[in-house]
Amino acid sequence: MDSEPDSPGGPDALSPLARYKTILRGIVDNRPSGTRQRLAEALGKNRSFISQIVNPAYSTPIPAQHLETIFQICHVTPVERAAFLAAYREAHPGRLEVVSGPRAMREVTISIPDFGNAALNARAEALIRSLATGLAGLLQSDDDDPEARALT
Repeated sequence: MDSEPDSPGGPDALSPLARYKTILRGIVDNRPSGTRQRLAEALGKNRSFISQIVNPAYSTPIPAQHLETIFQICHVTPVERAAFLAAYREAHPGRLEVVSGPRAMREVTISIPDFGNAALNARAEALIRSLATGLAGLLQSDDDDPEARALT
């Protein structure tokens, strides 16, 4: 059973909300297995929330404060980002005042134990990357808060 909205006129016939969700679904579908779970963890949400925000059939909007985290976890290209943001702006005028580009990041090197198993080592690295991305997303959502700016 197909859960996509009816779009007899193609992608241009979709609502702006459905259009940006279609773009995001294409991005997520072209990323490695586990991307939806990493997104859920980084956003502090469950997988059903991720399913709703990438499915054009659902009217659940994507909160602006989650966009940078989504872009980072999904390694969104500049072209994908521009297309997504154009549709997002059309769907939600005025919501993107702060989301203009990626926040400057800094690199931190840490040492962790070798788990003796390539799969476990990869999971540990993915968890650490997700945590770092989630922290960056928290700071981005607090850009209007002077105390949060003092932490950056």
